[in-house]
Amino acid sequence: MPELPDVEGFRRVAEQATGRQVREVRVHDAQVLRGIGADAFQRALRRRYFAEPRRHGKWLLIATAAAANASPAPPTLLLHFGMTGNLQWCAHRDELHRHDRLVFDFAAGELRYRDMRKLTGIHLAREQDEVDDLLAELGPDAQEVGADEFAERLTRTRRRLKPALMDQSVLAGLGNICADEILWRARIDPNRSTADLVAADLDRLHREMRAMLREAVRVGRVPDGASWLTGHRDEPDRRCPRCSSALRRMRIGGRSTLWCPTCQPA
Repeated sequence: MPELPDVEGFRRVAEQATGRQVREVRVHDAQVLRGIGADAFQRALRRRYFAEPRRHGKWLLIATAAAANASPAPPTLLLHFGMTGNLQWCAHRDELHRHDRLVFDFAAGELRYRDMRKLTGIHLAREQDEVDDLLAELGPDAQEVGADEFAERLTRTRRRLKPALMDQSVLAGLGNICADEILWRARIDPNRSTADLVAADLDRLHREMRAMLREAVRVGRVPDGASWLTGHRDEPDRRCPRCSSALRRMRIGGRSTLWCPTCQPA
């Protein structure tokens, strides 16, 4: 499932359309559109210019600018990638992938929204209030939140730590892979209660979260190298890359969780 680092990678893909005018919008599967039909979506965006995209958590926002003498006010695209979505910048001659649901055509190339399962999709907000409503339940972006706010939001209710980290209303952007990686780096048991965390735990969690996201954002995904927990998730004999202990796996909050019982003792 795309998480904050992945969506940052998609943001960089979308940057290639910054300042370019949409010549045509081709909707190959209207099921990815939320709250608007294909015809209205195409009319709203044809001849608009894409502004520089920005990200909040797992959401990507692309404001548009009007062509000369165009009305009404230009809308904003909000994209969510669910479990299987992504963005691709393609040449016009590139063959259409069977999961390319939506194509924005520019003179320099095409921006394609590709999604196999279509669990979420694309919204079009015509006013800032609509943008605010769509993002209203999200917490601060995990890459930007400060240490004090991080500690306050994480400990405001008593619950298990991993589900709290993944709760988008607490912090926006972290998913299953990021949460496991952060907890392993911080040497904290994912089953631990947020109520049991002391200041040193919270400082370490925040510091390791920021460091992990900084590295992952650089490459546009959570790296699966040998020194990362993520790099050992699918091995038949899963071993901790730090101490070589056998890794354990169980479901916490409905999600498959990987951790090291030696580095992350109960």
